[in-house]
Amino acid sequence: MTIDIQTAQPYQVSIEAGALDRVGGIARGCGKPGAKAMLISDSRVFPLYGERVKASLEQAGFPTSSYIFPAGEQSKLISTVCDMYRALAEADFTRTDFIVTLGGGVTGDMGGFAAATFLRGIGFIQVPTSLLAMVDASVGGKTGVDLPFGKNLVGAFHQPMAVVADPETLRTLPEHFFRDGMGEVVKYGCIADAPLFQALEQGTALSDLSSMLETCVTCKKRLVEEDAQDMGRRMLLNFGHTFGHALEKLHGFQGLSHGEAVGVGMVMACQAGENLGVTLPGTAQRVRALLGKLGLPTEDTFTKEEVVAATALDKKSTGSTLRLVLLKGIGESMLYPITREKLLAAL
Repeated sequence: MTIDIQTAQPYQVSIEAGALDRVGGIARGCGKPGAKAMLISDSRVFPLYGERVKASLEQAGFPTSSYIFPAGEQSKLISTVCDMYRALAEADFTRTDFIVTLGGGVTGDMGGFAAATFLRGIGFIQVPTSLLAMVDASVGGKTGVDLPFGKNLVGAFHQPMAVVADPETLRTLPEHFFRDGMGEVVKYGCIADAPLFQALEQGTALSDLSSMLETCVTCKKRLVEEDAQDMGRRMLLNFGHTFGHALEKLHGFQGLSHGEAVGVGMVMACQAGENLGVTLPGTAQRVRALLGKLGLPTEDTFTKEEVVAATALDKKSTGSTLRLVLLKGIGESMLYPITREKLLAAL
């Protein structure tokens, strides 16, 4: 199946078993005759799928080199991107050449940022291999790296030429990382798709992975097309992320994964919303119960004071005011401006 994303640079998201072998053909369809490709991946994913994707690119006529970095969020740094620049320069890349990111959200974010900034912008194709990347990180053109004082604080909007998602890669995904991605799936049910949330509660959503992926990507497509630069309604995709990013920062980007942090953040946002009279009572318990059923945490050891203080560099801030994403109920969300002082009281 393919989903068309109509941003300033339109592109297609392909979701298909065996799609890894079609990356070269899809790249050729993007109109890059005579171009070189740089395959960017991590030390965990490249040994599984790197040679297969490289072969697909080379069979399609693209001479392909590779850059592999140590797997993990701890590599999501400016210094790693500088190493990518060096590899691109040494391979004599020009603006007509392109990057292919093969891996999870960290790979896509960093490789996309390298593409957005090398020579002031070259093309790139996203090939997500994790559930989190397939349903969220690979679509929408957000790229970036972490800083010691906050997550994704340096980045650029740079839409890919294409996204190629092969659900078969999820078979090699460790259970921990699959659960991690389910945190983002729950988010989509919370903010815009009550039937998806109910299917997750009933345990039927996972019976058809491709359909679940399509549901999540279609939800994101609507918000990205409406607000590509994340200035309004696209911010609804950040439900749970204000607290989640703060928790990741407090944990030093180790030990608590992104999806786990977002899950805890969603529960906190629902609790705040209920106390503010915005969110239907009982919503926090439904979200907590579903996350628990999926094996995701619903609370953390840091205090609410520490978490709220750690939102100081949240990208959804306007001065002292946070634009918090709250639920009215399952499947219906809104932006709610609030000061940190009032937020602390609401928690």
